[in-house]
Amino acid sequence: MAADFPSLLTDDDLHWFNEGTHARLYEKLGAHPGVVGGVSGTFFAVWAPDAERVSLVGDWNGWDPAAHPMRARGSSGVWETFAPGVGKGALYKLHIQSRHGGYRVDKADPFGFLHECPPSTASIVWDLHHRWEDHDWMNARPRGNALDAPMSIYEVHLGSWARVPEEGDRMLGYREIAPRLADYVVEHGYTHVELMPVMEHPFGGSWGYQVTGYFAPTHRQGKPEDFMYLVDHLHQRGIGVILDWVPAHFPTDEHGLGYFDGTHLFEHADPRKGFHPDWRSFIFNYGRLEVRSFLLSSAMFWLDRYHADGLRVDGVASMLYLDYSRSEGEWIPNPHGGRDNVEAISFLKQLNEHAYREHPGVQTIAEESTAWPMVSRPTFVGGLGFGLKWDMGWMHDSLRYLSHDPVHRRWHHNEITFRALYAFNENFVLPLSHDEVVHGKGSLLNKMPGDRWQKFANLRLLFGWQHAQPGKKLLFMGGDFGQWREWDHDTSLDWHLAEEPPHAGLRRLVADLNRLYRSEPAMYRFDCEPRGFQWIDGSDAEHSVVSFLRLGDEHEAQVLCAFNFTPVVRYGYGLGVPRGGRWVEVLNTDAEIYGGSGVGNLGGVEAQPGGLHGMSHHVELTLPPLACVMLRGPTS
Repeated sequence: MAADFPSLLTDDDLHWFNEGTHARLYEKLGAHPGVVGGVSGTFFAVWAPDAERVSLVGDWNGWDPAAHPMRARGSSGVWETFAPGVGKGALYKLHIQSRHGGYRVDKADPFGFLHECPPSTASIVWDLHHRWEDHDWMNARPRGNALDAPMSIYEVHLGSWARVPEEGDRMLGYREIAPRLADYVVEHGYTHVELMPVMEHPFGGSWGYQVTGYFAPTHRQGKPEDFMYLVDHLHQRGIGVILDWVPAHFPTDEHGLGYFDGTHLFEHADPRKGFHPDWRSFIFNYGRLEVRSFLLSSAMFWLDRYHADGLRVDGVASMLYLDYSRSEGEWIPNPHGGRDNVEAISFLKQLNEHAYREHPGVQTIAEESTAWPMVSRPTFVGGLGFGLKWDMGWMHDSLRYLSHDPVHRRWHHNEITFRALYAFNENFVLPLSHDEVVHGKGSLLNKMPGDRWQKFANLRLLFGWQHAQPGKKLLFMGGDFGQWREWDHDTSLDWHLAEEPPHAGLRRLVADLNRLYRSEPAMYRFDCEPRGFQWIDGSDAEHSVVSFLRLGDEHEAQVLCAFNFTPVVRYGYGLGVPRGGRWVEVLNTDAEIYGGSGVGNLGGVEAQPGGLHGMSHHVELTLPPLACVMLRGPTS
């Protein structure tokens, strides 16, 4: 060890860290190759305020705790050192001896850019060099990510999207998957991919939601520059990249953040606040300012260094409520006697303010399943500051309604129309996510009632319903071609089905829905505003038919969307429209090319004078069985 060395941490860094506002700690803590006095080596720094002693152990010193002690940086709680001769690729851990009870442990680096491939747990000295070629994308991103732009998201688990069966079912690496995934996304008209957590995690069965490496992509599929290549390639193909990010909890693995320096440093000490009963994991102490700096820096890291276009924040509901999944006596009220987690709320507001200030073109998306008000409203009006929120209510209501046999749907009509009461309370994403196709819930296709033909027809109808509704769209991989079995994170999707009828027809429908959504301004321009939606008739429970208009600017064509939730063809079904002229059928989920029966409107209908549903004209449609039809009206 060098007798003396300059520190990467300034006094300002320590001040911002301790006040919970440092958003780029990853530049100062962790491992950073550098040069001191002409000697190459690596700077190391870690936060362990209750440690009696911290030392650097690695493959260059025989993992000997006595070989390379670190020095304490005053009373800041930070320990640091410079290790000459240690460079990129070196394996290391931080050996911590606590002041409390002789506790000793080897910890992975909380700020490590790369870790060993699980089940090994050491950190690896690394850099983040990549020559980005996505300048055009980054310049145009604010427009493409705007609330009045189309957003159709393909949710992907990189480890099981596709594998190599000839090589022991090997996962595709980041560089291998890049062109294949981009081709698929472009072919099917999606605007974005959302990647389930890529951050390093010890247990594959957690799907990445039990994170130990908040600054490292998982080594299972490559190194940091390989993941950068994947993001860069997707951007160059015109595809946005949203990353799942998990600030709600972290695993209890010994090498991770838990009980880091012999105290509950990152988590609450009291299990009523610091331990999650559902996931058997630790909960961050959002009231500890240094923990806020850690999480804030993690979020900014993926936006800064990996060019992420958005963060989907997992488990927001569990952060907001102190009594989440807890019974009476198992939680501690806030200082005001309530159940709101005021510290987590403050952190989420801070996160969103910082993300949008530093990267105005991104979106933060909340997975929030309750009726918490103003999740996607600015903090200056009292909101949490997210750009978008998952509409879990729409998902549950739609799947519940479609699970009923069509003969019974008339009695459940409110389940499919209820969303209109709150559709614009938030800026919504309509998710059909991985959570709906695991743990015995069945695949989307198998959720549908009826025989084989009706199952496919109902699923096509669901996709039409999703794309017609105001809000951004999200669909999990495999659902778009009708995988029969539940998703399994350990195996590839059943790609052999994708080319077989009617699976291929379903896939083609999703692609056409995405293209229609992107090409018709009325389908997206006012996704988050009530002026983009108008009921025609939402009350025909007797026939299980729902109809409405999607509206753009005054000079743009309107789109009539009609849904027949029964297997009975409705001939001469009258619907009011606001304009005369020809209404062109631009999509019919019952078309033969999608695997349907081919019932339709022969390309379109003429609107006739005569009021209906409070409008100046009307059309008489043929509504196919278990199908959605969309017709573009004349421009004004």
